[in-house]
Amino acid sequence: MFTLYTRLNHARPYALGLFRIVVGLLFTCHGLGSLFGAFGKESVPVGTWPGWFAAVIELIGGILVLLGLGTRIAAFVSSGAMAYAYFVVHQSDGLFPIENNGELAVVFCWSFLLIVFTGPGAFALDALYGPRDGVENKKDEHRTTVAA
Repeated sequence: MFTLYTRLNHARPYALGLFRIVVGLLFTCHGLGSLFGAFGKESVPVGTWPGWFAAVIELIGGILVLLGLGTRIAAFVSSGAMAYAYFVVHQSDGLFPIENNGELAVVFCWSFLLIVFTGPGAFALDALYGPRDGVENKKDEHRTTVAA
């Protein structure tokens, strides 16, 4: 008999995959808006620091995360770009994200960091190439239960 937690655990890879796809799509759209003026945004002039370079990372990183290709590396770089955006661009306007309009940078930063640690989930092109470090092939014998 399946309990609720068992059913939720079976759906975990699919939920992670959908989460990755949505975050990647939103990040890609943000990059498209900044680079090409799509979605009613004003485009950033080519070569300006840090806006144009951040937009390139948003576009390329977003596409890679969306497709699930090189997901953990792309998510790590994207997380770092959003941490930089928050601390360098937004934090000078106030301490908290709600004060300095940095909520989106913080949410993207932590979302990508979550993807770095959880992996791409289902529907990822990474699955076509197999595990790169062999972690996915190992059984759960190294896992330990942590009680809070």
